[in-house]
Amino acid sequence: MFAFCKVFNDSIHGHVELHQLLVKIIDTPQFQRLRNIKQLGGGYFVFPGASHNRFEHSIGVAHLAGELVRNLRTMQPELNISPRDELCVEIAGLCHDLGHGPFSHLFDGMFIRKARPDLKGKWKHETASIQMFDYLVKDNGLESVMKQHGLEPSEDLDFIKELIQPYDETEQVSLNSWPYKGREEDKSFLYEIVANKRTGIDVDKFDYFARDCHHLGIQNNFDHRRFIMFARVCKVDGKKHICVRDKEIGNVCDMFYTRISLHRRAYQHRVNKIIESMITEAFLKADKHIKIEGKGGKKLSLSETIDNMEAYTKLTDSVFEQILSSTSPELTEAREILERIQSRQLYKFLVKLSLTLFSSLPQDIISTWKEELVKALPQADAQVGLQPDDFEILKVTMDYGKKDKNPVDEMYFYSKKYPTTVGPIPAEQMSELRPTCFSETLIMVYCKKTDNKSVEAADKHFKQWRKNKGFQVGETVGQ
Repeated sequence: MFAFCKVFNDSIHGHVELHQLLVKIIDTPQFQRLRNIKQLGGGYFVFPGASHNRFEHSIGVAHLAGELVRNLRTMQPELNISPRDELCVEIAGLCHDLGHGPFSHLFDGMFIRKARPDLKGKWKHETASIQMFDYLVKDNGLESVMKQHGLEPSEDLDFIKELIQPYDETEQVSLNSWPYKGREEDKSFLYEIVANKRTGIDVDKFDYFARDCHHLGIQNNFDHRRFIMFARVCKVDGKKHICVRDKEIGNVCDMFYTRISLHRRAYQHRVNKIIESMITEAFLKADKHIKIEGKGGKKLSLSETIDNMEAYTKLTDSVFEQILSSTSPELTEAREILERIQSRQLYKFLVKLSLTLFSSLPQDIISTWKEELVKALPQADAQVGLQPDDFEILKVTMDYGKKDKNPVDEMYFYSKKYPTTVGPIPAEQMSELRPTCFSETLIMVYCKKTDNKSVEAADKHFKQWRKNKGFQVGETVGQ
């Protein structure tokens, strides 16, 4: 077996062995592209250690996917996990992030949502991961290589793509039958390893919790090795699911706490959010003026590349430097925004508000509040001339992974005494210190003008706006 593996020295998992077929995939332009896409998007502009990329994360997920599936195969041979199954799960872990664009979720969420309203929020990076995987296999002639390593492309290619983007429970119920082509329902648990739509606990999170905490300098209390060791497949309502040992409830709760801590302290950090918003604004202004060559020599804008994998392969974080170093007049506005990031002339933070303060909210909360902020003091500071577009308002939601629900309620546990009997965790085993609220939505308000007069005027406008709303006025300006 060693002859068919290659050893990688990973900063998180140490020396890991990957099958030769995975190495073939790694050595393609489509996968190597991930070296140039930051894992935490704009986070590197805030946290100096956050320089890691999607490349090493994907290798880590492939490794952990293999660890979990091999542990299940060893501990429960009756599951009939085949070498084909194992290899497919590892490939899915390796390729699950192929579809990320520049600065990861910045491109996938903020930019595409605004640049391509025709998609109505339906496009996700998993969609592009599947398209890129198809392109990778075809462009590098990997079907024949897969056959050499014992895979059946007619079944296994579908299986790998289904593992990357499985259906959630609601979609499965609406389909009223087993929705997958890759594997039969008897192996339903395999669809919970790379992207678990039922509980949100999967090896993708195991890796990025450990990796992001390591690079950010944040403590990670979750032990994914213990979770893998005590994971077990049990039948629940006729379907096989990956279940957790009851004594691991503390470790599981630490995992969810690590998730919310990363969001609160890093992913949704107020400076990180405004930097990502500024990069998005620059990309939107540059969208039509940067052309990337795709299939057949067709020139595509930044937002159009998601429809053409040949062009998308060429799109990485380097577009930031391309705009910054450009002398094109069409890119002047975009370049000026990025120059502000480089010189730390960021939009000025005014305040962060919890939406629980508000009993009712307008449907278009952002534009409504921008108008209200400007009108709060119509006669004051007229010389400054603040306009609605001088305010940037960002809406941020943080949760434990299941929106406003307790994610532990979605999980099944087994005990040492009854390893085949599963159920919810007994109330007496839950800590009294557990949270009672599982979701929070915040509004962050910024002023784009950073001169003292504008910031003071914006502060006055905001204090008056809060008074008009009936909320206590306090100090709001800060960066």
